[in-house]
Amino acid sequence: MTTRISLHRARALGRFGALLGLSAALGACIPHTPEVTTASIDYRQRHPIAVTEADRSIVVFVGHARGGLSDPQRTDVIGLAQTWRREGTGAITADVPIDTPNARAAAASFREIQAVLTAGGVPARAITLRHYRPDDPRQLPTIRLSYPKITAVAGPCGLWPQDLGPNIDNAAYSENGQYHNFGCATQRNLAAMIDNPADLEQPRPESPAYSPRRDNAFEKYRKGVATTTIYPESDKAKLSDTGK
Repeated sequence: MTTRISLHRARALGRFGALLGLSAALGACIPHTPEVTTASIDYRQRHPIAVTEADRSIVVFVGHARGGLSDPQRTDVIGLAQTWRREGTGAITADVPIDTPNARAAAASFREIQAVLTAGGVPARAITLRHYRPDDPRQLPTIRLSYPKITAVAGPCGLWPQDLGPNIDNAAYSENGQYHNFGCATQRNLAAMIDNPADLEQPRPESPAYSPRRDNAFEKYRKGVATTTIYPESDKAKLSDTGK
């Protein structure tokens, strides 16, 4: 009886060992791919900052009884000419209304706008006139000046494909991971603050050093004089002598 039980145990252990060996062999054939969780996705990859071309524009309001620009409007147009010289990648397009009560005043205003832009360094060939008819008769027709420029953008933000609360479909909640909209506003604000989008791709070349100040400091150092700059007018701005 004892011999029969021992033989039965040996056969069972042999089958169990064969099963373990087969499972190990099958497991070695299956490629191991790491599971991608929400916490491993960086917000800069989900909401990247892209460099693209967009329009910069200003609006000039024109009354029906006045042709020409006011002082603030003239300042806006001069500023547009300056920014176009620095960042414009195409012509300035002027959308001027026609068949409206202020159409004649708008035409006179455009002629002054054209003169101001030309005086600001914009070539005449870089100013394009385009007429339009307003869709809403209640809206005051305006002159819109726009030009394309290289800009940095991110988003869109405000996408919530999953519930932030605890539920069976939200794995990020149990893992304390990043939700889908995380970091989007930061990326969008950073893109809006960038003055030169090329800075995202490459550094700017170094500007030449200010040699007069450097030569002055080296001369003082050679003579054994203190190299600090003395400001005699600084004491006159002090309100108190406390601490002397």
